[in-house]
Amino acid sequence: MTDKKKIKLQPMSVAKLKAVRESDFGIFLDAGTGNTSDDILLHKNQQTAEVKIGDSVEVFLYLNPQKKLTASMKVPKMRVGQIARLKVINKSAEGIFLDVGAERGIFMPFAEMIGRPAVGDIVWAKLYVDKSGRLATSMKVADEIRRASVPAKNIKRGDKIKGAIYNITDSGAFMFSNEKFIVFIAQKEIPRALKCGEIVEARVTFVREDGRLNASLIQQKEFARHDDAEKIFKFLRENKNVNLSDKTEPKKIYALFHISKAAFKRAIGHLLKKNLITKTPDGFKVV
Repeated sequence: MTDKKKIKLQPMSVAKLKAVRESDFGIFLDAGTGNTSDDILLHKNQQTAEVKIGDSVEVFLYLNPQKKLTASMKVPKMRVGQIARLKVINKSAEGIFLDVGAERGIFMPFAEMIGRPAVGDIVWAKLYVDKSGRLATSMKVADEIRRASVPAKNIKRGDKIKGAIYNITDSGAFMFSNEKFIVFIAQKEIPRALKCGEIVEARVTFVREDGRLNASLIQQKEFARHDDAEKIFKFLRENKNVNLSDKTEPKKIYALFHISKAAFKRAIGHLLKKNLITKTPDGFKVV
């Protein structure tokens, strides 16, 4: 009789193991070490279907509070190499954890992040196996998205397009649209700080020959003027003791309304023309 080949099982990994004995708590799986004391418990609460002795079961392995290797039939809903939009469910001093549908969140080290996602954020990420043999996640998905993308069709300049930001560089941000188009948004077309993973709606500014798109998050002046004027009018109405004038610093204007000084002047001009505000020695006030 030949010796059973020993295998080393890692926490935060998926394995197919044989059910070898039962207990009041559940069923034990053969760890492949030849030592029954190493058998791994698959608790009744972690079983998604009935398991009998002799069955081979695909399980997700993790460490319980006692640091003992434990099994669950709640395995990741994605395979290694796949990408998906995943929710950040926890964080630690070393990184964050994403929900992939398994019994435990899958770790993402700082080196695999783009920016610093917070708990509750949803980001594009891929599942991979790290050097220690454990499952891990990464936000560096540009190559995978490129392979999954399709050339833009029936899209023209001025069209609105919606999708999730998946990469941010010094030159701009990249969006993967709902139609699976790759969209580049240059830094000058981004009026505020973006986070990887957030959903944005952009205006197409150029359709490239390769089917990729250039877009902008800055509204066209005609529409932006009305939106900006509405924000400023509401602010003046609710904050009568705050002075805004032609001499207000651009930094203050941006802090209050997230618009430029030029956009502020256009909006003020629109409000004056409509007789909704009037100019005073101190600035502007609602009529």
